[in-house]
Amino acid sequence: MIRVAICDDHQIVRAGFKQIFSSSGEFDVVAEGATGREALDIARREICDVLLLDIAMPDQSGIDILRTIRQGQPNLPVLILSGYPAQQYALNLFKMGANGYLNKECDADELKTAVRTVYQGRRYVSSQVGELLAQSFDRDPNTALHTELSDREFQVFLRLAKGATVSDIGNALSLSIKTVSTYRTRIMEKMGLQSNSDLTYYAMKNNLLD
Repeated sequence: MIRVAICDDHQIVRAGFKQIFSSSGEFDVVAEGATGREALDIARREICDVLLLDIAMPDQSGIDILRTIRQGQPNLPVLILSGYPAQQYALNLFKMGANGYLNKECDADELKTAVRTVYQGRRYVSSQVGELLAQSFDRDPNTALHTELSDREFQVFLRLAKGATVSDIGNALSLSIKTVSTYRTRIMEKMGLQSNSDLTYYAMKNNLLD
């Protein structure tokens, strides 16, 4: 059986997914988490074969959680769950090491297919995400600017957009102020923006803020 852990801050979502898995003898839900800390604890205990991770957790973002998991458990399949459209986060999360990306509105069969796929060591790419990936390879001029950022740049970008200072970001991500400032400069250059206000406006326009 495929051991699955479900990390989402909404109990009703966890219950729904758990019901889907319980209807099949192929999956066993071995753990549930409602916070980022609980998700990291589950990953560190290595008790599951696939971890389903919500992108919006109450204590820290799924983006930060994913990066931490990749540093300590690089081989653990992580399937991202999101209520956001794929174009907002999917490409960046794949760059950061996500094994798959699913919208929470997916049907039961797609969820089970995605879990099977990442369990087998492959990436699950939905038709919508596949189209986004194709656009990125073709360097579509309409591709969202934030998808060109590296994983660390994307982390810093989101925090700057939310109003965090360079010092705050350095403390949160264990980086020097100089390093954060360098990331900020790169972000501004890649996105063609001039100020933190521009970053915030862009993030709000593209629905990247919780």
